[in-house]
Amino acid sequence: MTVRPPRSGAYLGSLAAALTLLPSAPLAAQQPAVEVSDEVRSLPEGEGARSPVTAAPMTEIDDFGVAWPDMGVVGDTEVGAAAGAPTVPTDQRYAVSLAGLDGLDSAGAIAAQFDTLSQLREGEGDRVVAAQIDRRLEEDEALLRRVMRANGYYDAQVSGEIRAPGEGETRIAVVLSVEPGPLYRFDRVEVPGLAEAGAREAELREQFPVEAGDPVDATAVTMAEANLAAQLGERGYPFAEVGEEQVTIDHATDMATMTLPVTTGGERDFGQIRVTGEDPLFDAEHVDVIARFERGDDYATSMVDDLRRALIQTGLVARVELTPTQSPENEGEVDIVTQLAPAPPRTIAGSLGYGTGEGFRAEASWEHRNLFPPEGALQVRGIAGTQEQYAGLTYRRSNFLERDHVLSGQIYAGNATRDAYDARTIGVTGTYERVTNLLWQKQWVWSVGAEVLASDERNSALGMRQTFFIGALPLRLGFDSTNDLLNPEEGFRLSGFISPEVSFRDGTGGYARIQLDGSAYYAVAGATVLAGRLRLGTIQGASLATIAPSRRFYVGGGGSVRGYGYQEIGPQDALGDPTGGLSLFEASLEARVRFGDFGVVPFIDAGNLYLESFPDFTGLQYGAGLGLRYYTSFGPIRIDVGTPLNPRPGDPLVAVYVSLGQAF
Repeated sequence: MTVRPPRSGAYLGSLAAALTLLPSAPLAAQQPAVEVSDEVRSLPEGEGARSPVTAAPMTEIDDFGVAWPDMGVVGDTEVGAAAGAPTVPTDQRYAVSLAGLDGLDSAGAIAAQFDTLSQLREGEGDRVVAAQIDRRLEEDEALLRRVMRANGYYDAQVSGEIRAPGEGETRIAVVLSVEPGPLYRFDRVEVPGLAEAGAREAELREQFPVEAGDPVDATAVTMAEANLAAQLGERGYPFAEVGEEQVTIDHATDMATMTLPVTTGGERDFGQIRVTGEDPLFDAEHVDVIARFERGDDYATSMVDDLRRALIQTGLVARVELTPTQSPENEGEVDIVTQLAPAPPRTIAGSLGYGTGEGFRAEASWEHRNLFPPEGALQVRGIAGTQEQYAGLTYRRSNFLERDHVLSGQIYAGNATRDAYDARTIGVTGTYERVTNLLWQKQWVWSVGAEVLASDERNSALGMRQTFFIGALPLRLGFDSTNDLLNPEEGFRLSGFISPEVSFRDGTGGYARIQLDGSAYYAVAGATVLAGRLRLGTIQGASLATIAPSRRFYVGGGGSVRGYGYQEIGPQDALGDPTGGLSLFEASLEARVRFGDFGVVPFIDAGNLYLESFPDFTGLQYGAGLGLRYYTSFGPIRIDVGTPLNPRPGDPLVAVYVSLGQAF
């Protein structure tokens, strides 16, 4: 926009349309870019003139960004230098400085804005010739004038000077000197369009925090305009428009007036969700389940944005268009017209892992996430390992009844070969749960389920196989205040699990498996996080012999006490194999030290397993070691190497664990 001086001697213009691509303060206080036209103020003839620069005849040629041939130099003396002018080599490095900003409140912001766009700063340290310095200086003088005006100094004068290196100096000095003049302030700021809001006018006016007496700061004005536009949408005005402000600069009084045109478009509530397009992925009823707003709620842009992200999060939608549209049924409502572009619905995934005592483990799965619309997924999953084999079929219905609530059912068959037992199991499970995810990490999660299984197991101590028929109702509740789901750096987590179970084998017996887990994370100096974990478990209501070996507690391994074999800590039978137990205690402490994409994690773990139903915290086994981490976008890859600190006969000297994610 070109700003022309009116006859009164004042100047009209738009701050927001003025200084193109002008940055604000440093990143810690980053603000939107703004523009102030060079024509906001007429400059006196000769303003900003530079000191004479002796140059070779090619001085008048524009800078092409490459070094000029040093044809105008004989030794260190420039040919054709004006009498009395400083002698400047034409192939030289230079250093840039600003003078005259001391004492200005916005000095830091001005310098940061200038440095970001400066031609001189960009080439500082490169070898250049006089013509290049002269051309860049001319452009940067104009830039600095625009920056000064953007910060309210409309009478600022800028001049550039090039100085030859002094004694003991190696670089040319390029100095831009500023005479800032007075700081212009607003005499009057008007937003007349907000009167359409009636009783809410004052509330909305507070969202444009520019008042009479404030400096004429284009960055601050642009930020205030953006805030007003956002808050209008957030406070029930989906059709609001914020126009281009009109500013009058009066040089006689060093003051300005501003009028900002605003059209509120009328206040609205949310109406219906309408889905358009051929063969839509979801119907309006399912989109309504995902939305966090209901018909009749005050319209808020953030709720529309939240719905957009949630639809993408399903993994079934590649692109979403949500358009607020005036409701044909109710003048005070706005309908949300939804168009969805599908994403590929099938996923093939795989993983590899290894743990001392667990052996190698390969897992693969195929999933169709919308085989039973809406969001009804079918997954086929298999595990092939040296000590575990598994095949399962899972149905999963996401956003069932409520958002982030999942209904799932599973049929599976597996074989596990452990030192403590061999178990061949088939089972059916069902779960209804409130889940957390990377986009919306929940503080509270829970699950309720049911499980029926038959397991043919060999207890190592007895050397014979027994068949158990088990029914269970597992319940889980968790609280999470951490800042990251996969790699927490602060906060804590608490969870409780209880599973009342009935076992049918030579009669009927009932018992309850209970486990409590807690972990905490604390960031210390640098990129180091201290993390700690506690676990307590108990089985109430039955003796060890009546409980299937696969349903007992075990301690030891990569997710337990590192340095020991998988399930190897605790009571052992006559053959030296673990028997399992009725209670457990575990504790871990580690320091996660990160440098870039890599990290090291020294750790110490402790724990033990007990035959009694309550742990007595005696006979703890300790393990310590060092872990390596490689941090990826989907979480850290973990390699831990541990060793027992008080080993028993037969314990390994070193144990290695490889997996995805932190240990806890």
